[in-house]
Amino acid sequence: MKAIQVQVPGGPERLLLVDLPEPLPGPGQVRVKAHAIGVGRPDVLIRQGTYKWMPPLPAIPGAELAGVVDAIGEGVTQWHMGERVLVSARELAQRGGCYAEAIVVPQDAPYRLPDTVAFEDAVSLPNLQLALALMRVAGPSHRPQPHVLITGASGGVAGMLCQVAKHRGFATIGTSRTPDKSQTALSQGFDHVVCTAQDDLKARIQAITQGRGVDLVFDHLGGQSLIDGLHSLAPLGTVVSYNIVQGMPTQDVFQVLRNLLGKSLAVRCFSMHTFDEDPQARRALMHEAIELMAKSQVKAPEHRMFKLSEVRQTHELLDQGMVSGKLVMQP
Repeated sequence: MKAIQVQVPGGPERLLLVDLPEPLPGPGQVRVKAHAIGVGRPDVLIRQGTYKWMPPLPAIPGAELAGVVDAIGEGVTQWHMGERVLVSARELAQRGGCYAEAIVVPQDAPYRLPDTVAFEDAVSLPNLQLALALMRVAGPSHRPQPHVLITGASGGVAGMLCQVAKHRGFATIGTSRTPDKSQTALSQGFDHVVCTAQDDLKARIQAITQGRGVDLVFDHLGGQSLIDGLHSLAPLGTVVSYNIVQGMPTQDVFQVLRNLLGKSLAVRCFSMHTFDEDPQARRALMHEAIELMAKSQVKAPEHRMFKLSEVRQTHELLDQGMVSGKLVMQP
């Protein structure tokens, strides 16, 4: 079996294409043959050896795989050969493992996929699951015409957040670094996109919201982006920080909140790992995601296809911040 392994952490060159024995399912397990494998930022952290939930080395990265059940262990009754499924590493005791031609998992780990969800779209379902979780923790807006600001709007999670937010009545504003990424974000359904290299974010938000500001900010960039998000908020607004790709803010966040005390603002830090010990809630979010995609109420982002052997190229794109939509590998 072909798989991608990290033996020594580092750059994309540390991703090795290796031959491993074909995995066989034991009692209570099934094997899933991969048809599509998602590529995302947690895979980069595993490659670099910095992931907080790092698997032991040598490690196989990969957080999502869609395919068919092609081997069944003793005592398994809920699966049949050939059934279409999604495997998310959020359902596994150890993160990673999906950069492979096949994976063996406990029988209660996979999700059944409707025929209306293509394999290459299914690997974006964990991003939709995350978007649904983010909307849940942000809480409902009680304003008749709420606005949400989503940073890095051309990315896969941002695209899902945009669709979920619009589904719930929000007007959506995205940020991008370049004009071409702005066009990608607009194609994903954003009502407005601010190109931060060309436009004044504060002025554009004031114009779009008629001087009030946004009710909600989803920020995964960190750094100055998080501070700018705070200054973009309307009274009683909330920033939800779910990553810090650009590092920690250099300003004291609490001091900024005190400077804006008259608005009573809030910051929430969120990780999907919050649901690690709550499988019922976690799986309910995924089932909701599958249903939304199956009914075309939320669509998967544009994807770029690669071979498993081209994995280094996918990580080079991630490292350079050159990804729009979803990167998908096929064995």
